[in-house]
Amino acid sequence: MSGGPTARRLAALALAATGLLASGCGLESSFALPFEVGPGSIRPVPELAGVDVAVGSKDFTENQVLGYLAEVALVAAGADVRDMTNIQGSNSSRQALITGDIDLSWDYTGTGWISYLGNTEPIPGEQEQYEAVRDADLARNGLAWLDYSAVNNTYAFAVTRPFAETHGLRTTSDMAELIRRDPAQGVFCLETEFVSRNDGFPGVARAYGFDPGSAQVKTFGTGTIYTATADGLCNFGEVFTTDGRILALDLVVLEDDKRFFPQYNAAVVLRDEFDRAHPRVREVLAPIVAKLDNDTIRELNAEVDVDGRDPAVVARDWLVREGFVSVPAP
Repeated sequence: MSGGPTARRLAALALAATGLLASGCGLESSFALPFEVGPGSIRPVPELAGVDVAVGSKDFTENQVLGYLAEVALVAAGADVRDMTNIQGSNSSRQALITGDIDLSWDYTGTGWISYLGNTEPIPGEQEQYEAVRDADLARNGLAWLDYSAVNNTYAFAVTRPFAETHGLRTTSDMAELIRRDPAQGVFCLETEFVSRNDGFPGVARAYGFDPGSAQVKTFGTGTIYTATADGLCNFGEVFTTDGRILALDLVVLEDDKRFFPQYNAAVVLRDEFDRAHPRVREVLAPIVAKLDNDTIRELNAEVDVDGRDPAVVARDWLVREGFVSVPAP
């Protein structure tokens, strides 16, 4: 896909979305979706006809797919959507929302609470973490968080399916019990930073009660950990729970049953001013948010990262399969 029109469109969009205009007016884009969609269970909404909606996303696969889900749905509802996906960096995407260069994007509750609002202690429960960031961000920054989805892109440990079945592993507590019983099984593939962070490996060991000093740690880049774990270079790999490579490599994610890691549930975030002016936007997106979960987003991420498909097309095709939108007859 590197030389095709889709790649050129995304490359051009990345430049547009990251460059500030010399006049200081902010981000600029004239791109629309590269295909047409029609209504399904999402029907045309008269109040959204002709309403300009700039949809942004960060520059990684999952957030792009989520951004396109919103774009396709709003186009089916009748809005005039401007594609501002693929903004480089969380802070740039966040700033574009605050300044009004974009009207909505997807973000993650843990990111909002820790990275944007400056808190140091995550809140263990998904609902409690969501409510805390929702209330604080609205009061402090005028941003409205819609209901959170079951997509929770947090940290976890993964193992191969044969290893999980051999040792009866389902949770991180099971992992810790195995290591206490047989320390030689504690072979980990971790990112360099994760090895020493208190909210990383040392913290996990404290929370689950095993000796990190008895473990054998091998350090890898994020992407390499998945294949290294699948290839048996380690028994336990540090992963992100929604990564498509988990599905492609048939890895088993161990449940963080003590809820050590922060919650990173995906949610649509809008400027409150825009939300109040166009309340039907949240109604259009609500059933999509309710339908998403980790298994679904892993599959969609894998279609992009493993199969090489365009995230916009992946988002559209899922919405068609679920009956949210339709593809007009040629």
